Amino acid sequence: MLSESDFLQLKAKGISVEQIEEQLACFKKGFPYLAIQASASVEKGIRLIPENEQSIYLDTWINYLKGDKTIVKFVPASGAASRMFKDLFEYFDSEDTALETPFLKTFFDNIHRFAFYDQLQTACVKNENQSIDELMTSGEYKKIIKQLLFIHGLNYGTLPKGLLLFHRYPEGARTAMEEHLVEGALYACNTTNQVHIHFTVSPEHHELFSQTAAAKVKEYERLLGVNYHIGFSGQKPSTDTIAADSENHPFRDNGKLAFRPGGHGALIENLNDISADVIFIKNIDNVVPDSFKPLTVHYKQLLAGVLIHYQRKIYEYLHRIDSGKYEHAELVEMVYFLQNELCIKNPETKMLEDAELALYIKSKLNRPLRVCGMVRNQGEPGGGPFLAFNPDGTISLQILEGSQIDLKNPAMKQLYEQGTHFNPVDLVCALKNYKGEKFDLTRYIDKNTGFISLKSKNGKELKALELPGLWNGSMSDWNTVFVEVPIETFNPVKTVNDLLRPEHQ
Repeated sequence: MLSESDFLQLKAKGISVEQIEEQLACFKKGFPYLAIQASASVEKGIRLIPENEQSIYLDTWINYLKGDKTIVKFVPASGAASRMFKDLFEYFDSEDTALETPFLKTFFDNIHRFAFYDQLQTACVKNENQSIDELMTSGEYKKIIKQLLFIHGLNYGTLPKGLLLFHRYPEGARTAMEEHLVEGALYACNTTNQVHIHFTVSPEHHELFSQTAAAKVKEYERLLGVNYHIGFSGQKPSTDTIAADSENHPFRDNGKLAFRPGGHGALIENLNDISADVIFIKNIDNVVPDSFKPLTVHYKQLLAGVLIHYQRKIYEYLHRIDSGKYEHAELVEMVYFLQNELCIKNPETKMLEDAELALYIKSKLNRPLRVCGMVRNQGEPGGGPFLAFNPDGTISLQILEGSQIDLKNPAMKQLYEQGTHFNPVDLVCALKNYKGEKFDLTRYIDKNTGFISLKSKNGKELKALELPGLWNGSMSDWNTVFVEVPIETFNPVKTVNDLLRPEHQ
């Protein structure tokens, strides 16, 4: 099936023949739906921390930072911002001249409020010889869009979202990337004022991000009194997945094997390459201006304090098991911790002798740990928190997408629709074990949680395989704690008009 040139192509990407065979087998058999026991809620699986208890966890985090710890803020920032401007592109390519949709009317009625307005004004005057107001008065809306989206203007249609101007300040506008620099200094800075931030970016945008960092870092170091360590990486070629044709054979493009990026689940490899004690994960577009940051910082520190609280308890139990000096009652306490605090249920534990029970507890506790903020469901897009069945028969907390659940099954659909919270991608992760050794994160992926979608290339239909999502199947075998956080901490920018929300002004 594979030719000599195919083998050379695979070698160049760092992909083995076994991986290709495994991926093709996935196209043939598909991926199973995950059975869920319930949607997670504050009654079952999501911690709601009262205000009078929050100071305990905040102090835990502040004291933890006094140690010699490496804290990293990990920001997935790959991809262009073109989807933000979908409505503008459609209008630009249409025969329409009038503003027919509410989206377009909102955009142009409020154009002066965007952080990029001054730059856009300069581009319009330079390239169209008219101001934005003059162009709007004469109905030349498409000329304004041209200057916003295309290369001779601001080129926002192809720039990465992280390099778009999001927020206005008296001293000048900031990009989303700059807002992450400021955020990092506020909750991920250690006692020696070191701030580590890692952005995952597309190869074509790497140089732009590097240039922006080089131009801006010194300014924010002076402003905030910190030292930044900025890192960049891209999805590895070895995480690309092979495309398949309708017969589940390798799809070929001009005779060559066709590959596609493996989705954000590929970033587990990037995360695995980082050496840190604690890593914060947050998407590039979920940032706010300084006036709204105190709430964000408060809950980031709260989640981190909860993480350290659970990590210390887990370490204590694991050291006790290793010592061999434990009573049956202590093992029972550990089982209750697994069941009540980590929501890991296994009905078979009652049948185990103490030595077997200790090994079982150790196998469940000695894993990477994550604390995930969850917000009340108000119709925003995103996966949700669930109690799901695992391949070994146990039940644990998982973040799932709707596509992973059999919504044709009335019972599963009902459980899905009962969801009270959704996932805003607000994670704090501990990546070292109780001996101080780094976990190999690739060992904790559930490979049965990938996704197959239909695409096309050169007019031919193909099947694309996405790897288990970064916070979905790629972290399936992690220990997980869900904590409710307010909706005000979730302010994504999915369309350009989202920048007009009060939280971005």
